[in-house]
Amino acid sequence: MIIMESETKTPSCEAPVESGEALELNPWHQAMEQLERAGAQMRMEPLVLERLRHCKRILTVSVPVRMDDGSLAVFEGYRIQHNLDRGPAKGGIRYHPQVSLDEIKALAFWMTMKCAVVNLPYGGAKGGVVCDPKKMSLGEVERLTRRYTSEISIIIGPDKDIPAPDVNTNEQIMAWMMDTYSMNIGYSCPGVVTGKPIEAGGSLGRREATGRGVFYVTRELANVRGFDLRKAPVIIQGFGNVGSNAAKIFAEHGCKVVGVSDVGGGLYDAKGLDIEDIAAYRSKHDTIAAYSKAEHIGVDPFLEVPCDILIPCAMENQITHRNAPKIKAKYIIEGANGPTTNEADRILNARGVMLVPDILANAGGVTVSYFEWVQDIQAYFWSEKDINARLQDIIVKAFREVYDLAQKERTDMRMAAFMVGLSRLAKTVRIRGTFP
Repeated sequence: MIIMESETKTPSCEAPVESGEALELNPWHQAMEQLERAGAQMRMEPLVLERLRHCKRILTVSVPVRMDDGSLAVFEGYRIQHNLDRGPAKGGIRYHPQVSLDEIKALAFWMTMKCAVVNLPYGGAKGGVVCDPKKMSLGEVERLTRRYTSEISIIIGPDKDIPAPDVNTNEQIMAWMMDTYSMNIGYSCPGVVTGKPIEAGGSLGRREATGRGVFYVTRELANVRGFDLRKAPVIIQGFGNVGSNAAKIFAEHGCKVVGVSDVGGGLYDAKGLDIEDIAAYRSKHDTIAAYSKAEHIGVDPFLEVPCDILIPCAMENQITHRNAPKIKAKYIIEGANGPTTNEADRILNARGVMLVPDILANAGGVTVSYFEWVQDIQAYFWSEKDINARLQDIIVKAFREVYDLAQKERTDMRMAAFMVGLSRLAKTVRIRGTFP
């Protein structure tokens, strides 16, 4: 949403009452339902649950930007810190027309859980600006980024809250954020954000980290379930940073990626797609919609194409009660945050589809962001081989812990992941107590 200088819009502070399908698609409602279910399963004491039902800080900012035509547009931005009990806040920044307060709150909560599941010394945060960067010039995006960074600088910092890339943000935007923060404090501070270019203090392996973590999780799943990953057809929804890198890494390891998609639709070839060729095409055309060397499938039916492994790497609420009964995959690996609604979870569980949840499956990104932050603080940088080995160790250990608990408790992987994360959070909350 863009509000021009001449307009005056005062949004209500109270969220409308939602019911039915609207509740299924509300990320914050979904997140809190997951928390309550896991808390009940663990018989968690009310003190811990009450702490986690609330975000520690919610900052809403007005972001005025001078546009190329000389007009002034005012965008709304958010930075939300859900919990800081285990360390400074960590979470991405997204630019998207559908960014909302409830979405950012939910994403911050899931980051808290994700960091606890893989045992990183972070709490969860998330940020976003309501905008469509694809309709803005590079200069407009830079001015938006720098003003937004200045507005949220009161709560971010290398010891307080460390942003990272997310939907429609990238290394360049992180470099502008780092530079803006550094100019405001008077010295270079590379540790204020992660996901930066190598030349600005970024880490080797960070760009591919989320997709690589998805692969490590899937490979470990194949090991414990006893199937050959190279013979299991894979479909990946979303061909942005996470999806494209996951597709490349699966293909590099001899796996058969039979389907990929972006917002323009999907591509399918039962014999396996040429991922490098598709990536080169997308780099040139910014979409795969007109790629001619594969069968085209519409956006809606794409998730229902037969495969062994389905990896949603796009946005939230892609798998709902409407399409969950039609999904033919045996395993779902959540590369995106919140792609499956709770109602869809129940349907998939009843059908025997095993799902590896986002707070475990896509934790590779925040793990290597942690590595980048540590390297920035130490001013000592590691080799990519070392980074990938450390990432594999952390992801495999976390997967085994969650899988073993799921088997022991005879529950699904999402519940087990929440139980692992909540257990760590609860211990910290008890030890630290409540101030004053």
